[in-house]
Amino acid sequence: MRIDILTLFPEMFISPFNESIIKRAKNKGLVEIYIHNIRDFSNDKHKRVDDYPYGGEPGMVMMIEPIANAIEWLRSQRSYDEIIFLTPDGETFSQSMANKLSLLDNIILLCGHYKGVDQRVRDIYVTKEISIGEYVLSGGELPAMVLVDAVIRLIPGAIGDAQSALTDSFQDGLLSHPVYTRPENFRGHKIPEILKSGNHQAIEKWNLEKAIEKTQKRKNNLKNK
Repeated sequence: MRIDILTLFPEMFISPFNESIIKRAKNKGLVEIYIHNIRDFSNDKHKRVDDYPYGGEPGMVMMIEPIANAIEWLRSQRSYDEIIFLTPDGETFSQSMANKLSLLDNIILLCGHYKGVDQRVRDIYVTKEISIGEYVLSGGELPAMVLVDAVIRLIPGAIGDAQSALTDSFQDGLLSHPVYTRPENFRGHKIPEILKSGNHQAIEKWNLEKAIEKTQKRKNNLKNK
């Protein structure tokens, strides 16, 4: 899989993409991640990438030309399955969406900033708009990191135990059941006896019951808000 990220702040990605699962996936050749500075594609001698919005509103808007130049340069080299714009008013990101994206070969992630991008970028180039929640961040960089992490861990070989990703919360519509490790007894707080029984069928039944219980409790909490 290849992921190209268009951003005004490429250095933000250095640390997150060089740790843990993402780093291992890159080292194994399972994914290639390329970070592109949108300023490098500006036609302006000062590398300007934003301007005042028409209509007199406050704030600045990312101009279409640098973004168009970047996308067209990338598309001249290969085809892309999706060009994704990270934006608060996009479709809310979900595990199901991550599953589908993990099956693609090439994607572009566009990180907005300021008041967003010229609407014509969205109309002409963007194929999918994704939000990580109904709140506003300074830019699309953090949402891009969230998306990349969620997608890469689903690529076969990215994590040691492939079954682990398949039993995560939301994969089957349920939240994950409680998990425990050593010690068995921490200051009087003991692990459930069933988990020490060795009866895998009974443990699976317990896990499912707890997952359903946890999911139902969360849904009730959301209804009461």
